[in-house]
Amino acid sequence: MDTLSIIAVGDIMLGSAYPSKGNLPKDDAFQSFKNVIDYLKGDIVFGNLEGCLLDTGKSSKCKDTLSNSCFAFRMSEHYAGIIKNAGFNIMSIANNHIGDFDNTGRDRTIKILDSLDIKFAGQRSHPYSLFEKDSIKYAFCAFAPNENTLQITDIASATKLVTKLKTEADIVIVSFHGGGEGSKFEHVVKKDEIFYKENRGNVYKFAHAVIDAGADVVLGHGPHVTRAVEVYKNRFIAYSLGNFCTYGMFNLSGPNGIAPLLNLKVKSNGEFINASVCSVKQDKIRRLTIDPTHAAFKKIKFLTDVDFPGHRLVFEGTTIRQRVD
Repeated sequence: MDTLSIIAVGDIMLGSAYPSKGNLPKDDAFQSFKNVIDYLKGDIVFGNLEGCLLDTGKSSKCKDTLSNSCFAFRMSEHYAGIIKNAGFNIMSIANNHIGDFDNTGRDRTIKILDSLDIKFAGQRSHPYSLFEKDSIKYAFCAFAPNENTLQITDIASATKLVTKLKTEADIVIVSFHGGGEGSKFEHVVKKDEIFYKENRGNVYKFAHAVIDAGADVVLGHGPHVTRAVEVYKNRFIAYSLGNFCTYGMFNLSGPNGIAPLLNLKVKSNGEFINASVCSVKQDKIRRLTIDPTHAAFKKIKFLTDVDFPGHRLVFEGTTIRQRVD
């Protein structure tokens, strides 16, 4: 049986030209992935596109104040080529920032990703993607609590879609953008998470439900910090992959500045084999670099031990595997 390699990271926002070009990196984002490029190689390379691809336009979200206190992300359109050249072939567009420039930003992002043959999903207009690679049929769908997205809070609809996709694909990958944000929200609490008076979903219930419906891999993001992982019914769940490559207006202090770059190995029927973790870190000066202290791996182990006592995972070196008795 074939072994498939699924590379997975969290939020990607290479620099926003709004409200001013002062939020763009000096190298125009060209070297954004230079320190991790050798790790972005797999059958699937996934990330969450935390913002739209759009060269011009104003954000109704910010009421045209041009204030740095309003978080509206508009990546330069040519940044999509940087993402493509880094190896990414699947992107989630189910999040809050994809709509920062309304339908203009959504539509332009979809057109650009489509032109580069980067698969994507998560908007109501594009709920899933089906494709074949090396004789394996994949389905990808993505959910969030935000406008125009497939709703993470509507678990019945989510499971119905996943059940359908499983009849058409060998491997079903589900992504979600959910949970509270920041260092106070590192834990998987197994209940609805309310943040800024918005229901950000019960990510534990959601992840288990979509696996029950046929999902093979569940990849979470949204809290901007690393969270625990779990293997349920021999399928892998990452509850939050944190801030991966985010420039400008993101908080990168403490746990917000570390994240895992996962290399997940699964069988061609979706069963979990193991996951290796390259720990990365970010700061305003050096940007995205590999972390020799393995802080993200250690954080995942700590949180998994606390949030899922009695789990049967073994954390060894920088690898996660199941215990064999």
